[in-house]
Amino acid sequence: MSKKAVILLSGGLDSATVLAIARRDGFECCALSFDYGQRHRCELEAAGKVAASLGAAKHNIVKIDLRLWGGSALTDDNLKVPDAADSHGIPITYVPARNLIFLSFATACAEAWGARDIFIGVNSVDYSGYPDCRPAFIEAFKECARLGTRAVDENWHYNINAPLQNLSKAEIIRRGIELGVDYSLTTSCYNPDAAGRSCGRCASCMLRHAGFVEAGVPDPTTYSK
Repeated sequence: MSKKAVILLSGGLDSATVLAIARRDGFECCALSFDYGQRHRCELEAAGKVAASLGAAKHNIVKIDLRLWGGSALTDDNLKVPDAADSHGIPITYVPARNLIFLSFATACAEAWGARDIFIGVNSVDYSGYPDCRPAFIEAFKECARLGTRAVDENWHYNINAPLQNLSKAEIIRRGIELGVDYSLTTSCYNPDAAGRSCGRCASCMLRHAGFVEAGVPDPTTYSK
């Protein structure tokens, strides 16, 4: 393989599908996951399994502590993860500037590794209201990455690939099934129990389950209730 790509891999349904897409397109992939103090840290184990099953060349886990300032139910145990029915607007599960932070790390990794492609599983159809999942942000970051790296002097740019941007959750699942993604390895829950079982009530669980139902695919998720 001559093409290299850095893949943001959370261990969830969307990022697993993105890794499968990048592999289908002939990329040698470095999967990048983050241990950022998230409530749902079990996703890191899932990310490792997904990276191995889909043939990532390497899988790096970056440790940063976003609990230092919190501001999200995912990084502050004093804030409750709401049920899906209680979510509206930009929800309390939004982690301030998370994708901006993650993409910055991915850009540094790509520059050092000689990759010009970065893949991220953002989506603006079934997403949960997060501003850092919107097309305008992705397009702006592309220019930011160019201006802040050697690309600006060498007259090239990074490709920030968001292949799921305009797909429904059901369409994402169907695409992944076609590419051989084992969704039983993934987890999407924001509030899993101590055993890593999904709550089935948060917005992420509800979007995931509804996607499987619409796609006509059995939901392989293990729920606590």
